Amino acid sequence: MSKEHTHLSWSTHGREKLQDCRIFSVYTVEREASDGSRGVFIEIDAPDWVTVIPEVTDEQGVDCFLMVNQYRHGTDSITREFPAGTVEPDEPKQEAALRELLEETGYRADELIELGEVSPNPAFMNNRVTTFLARKLTKVQGQQLDEHELIDVSPQIVSEVVQQMGSGMYDNGIMMISLLHYLRWKKAVSL
Repeated sequence: MSKEHTHLSWSTHGREKLQDCRIFSVYTVEREASDGSRGVFIEIDAPDWVTVIPEVTDEQGVDCFLMVNQYRHGTDSITREFPAGTVEPDEPKQEAALRELLEETGYRADELIELGEVSPNPAFMNNRVTTFLARKLTKVQGQQLDEHELIDVSPQIVSEVVQQMGSGMYDNGIMMISLLHYLRWKKAVSL
């Protein structure tokens, strides 16, 4: 953080767990601003996530992403997304990306490129999401899904994904962020 913004920082004076919710925990955090004002805020302590963008080419030679379709309980809808999931404690994020790709699609990647990392919602979440590009894919097994996961896998034409991202089945903000990382990388490598 630059010195010109240090007056915006808050110091932490206490943190208390309110609830453990299987995939995240909820805390109250007492903080004080540089002007002396104090407040109690909610913080979601969630694991880091990885998103994997698998590049493939279809039978006609068209560039595609290997994507997953699944039901999402939060929105009561079926979405189309890149394979993704949480990073286990002490697991390197690259290994988590390869694991999630293999579990959800049955594909192994011989090349994995980290494209970027962001905070998915810094207003109340303390985790990070990292996007990887998976290339040189080989189908090595069937899916190995977690309990309660039902996932269909299908190639989707890159240009159509770019056009539709942020609407319909592509209504997932993390996928939009990951696609932005991919498009920046694609532009940088083509310069």
